[in-house]
Amino acid sequence: MGAIIDFVKWDTRPDEQLFAWKFPETNLSTYTQLVVAESQEAILFSKGQVVGKFGPGKHTLNTENLPILRTMFGIPFGGKNPFTAEVWFVNKLMPLNLDWTTDSMMYHDPDYQTMVPLLAKGRYGIKIVDAERFLIKLVGTTTTFTAQQLTDNFYGATVAKTKSTLLQFIMSNRIGIKSISAYLEGLSESLRQSIATYWEDYGFQLISFYITTIEVDSNTDAGKAILKAMSQQSAQIIGGYTWQQSQVFESADKAIDKMGNGNGQNSLLGAVIATNLMGNLSGGGLLNPVSYKNQETNPNVQNPVAPPVREVYCSNCAKKFPSNVKFCPHCGDPYNGCPKCGADNDKNAKKCVSCGTTLSASGATCSNCNSPLAEGAAFCNTCGKPVASMEGSCKRCGHKLGNTPFCPQCGFKNS
Repeated sequence: MGAIIDFVKWDTRPDEQLFAWKFPETNLSTYTQLVVAESQEAILFSKGQVVGKFGPGKHTLNTENLPILRTMFGIPFGGKNPFTAEVWFVNKLMPLNLDWTTDSMMYHDPDYQTMVPLLAKGRYGIKIVDAERFLIKLVGTTTTFTAQQLTDNFYGATVAKTKSTLLQFIMSNRIGIKSISAYLEGLSESLRQSIATYWEDYGFQLISFYITTIEVDSNTDAGKAILKAMSQQSAQIIGGYTWQQSQVFESADKAIDKMGNGNGQNSLLGAVIATNLMGNLSGGGLLNPVSYKNQETNPNVQNPVAPPVREVYCSNCAKKFPSNVKFCPHCGDPYNGCPKCGADNDKNAKKCVSCGTTLSASGATCSNCNSPLAEGAAFCNTCGKPVASMEGSCKRCGHKLGNTPFCPQCGFKNS
């Protein structure tokens, strides 16, 4: 046995990020003085078990303060008797604030009816409240326990639990990405309650937990597509035009750019095409003399124009398909497109999940372009075909009904 240690103390430095420190010597005696600072707690271990815990103050390690020494080492009452023990100091005052970030997590957005990749970021604060539990469960054979060691040990598990709880909350409450910022406080509190118990098992108190942001993961292809769609939708709302109109604007720009790169004749042709495309917004155009004839004889009749084809997400399986089909090619669900923005909706939906447009209560669609018809509409909002021409025909596909209320072509009940 080496020299007997008469004085044991831990002098912490302000620049140290230590939660725990082990005194380097183990040869003690019943005369050894133990000094514990105000922010510390000292715990003695010997033969694999805790033999004593001491709070702030000056303590003599005699049998009066450590009765277990009599049975463990056979030390009599009184006198200067040696024994061996490890002395651990635990910093119970120092809080630790840690930043956290989840990896990309997919969830089904109830507004856009598609899978959206999300990222969440935030911060939490902890401190030690049960020094014995902390040392037994975490410290092991090391001589110190740093803030970095704590981060390395717990970051992955904390983020995984955060991610799981967050997804359960937003999915059970059907929160969309457009309104999720309004729920950050409630989300933070729900996560704090869930994670607090986890930290208590290791002797820590979770003193704070909050989310700073939840956003679409722009590092993924799906995230980029979602952000682009949201941007386009916002522009259409601000500009006061529909998705179909935005496609015409884009086609007109392309026609001018493409034809304008050639000679004067091509430039003129490009301008004519662009003008015709713009004229189609109101049912007319320079290259469509029939429309002028229709307008002269009946100004209320618009010329049928094939609706532009776009990629939409199925309201049933959330997979993409072109808008010029009647059924989703992935799951077979009927395409119930919004007459304003083209988004697919559930057959019982009263309003479009994307733009909020009121949908037809009857489920009627145009026989010419298959677009849903607004309730009471006299003309198709997409191609301009008169609704009156559908009398005696299926409201969904336009097939002649005969004497049966069920369409022999698509099976739709027209009564």
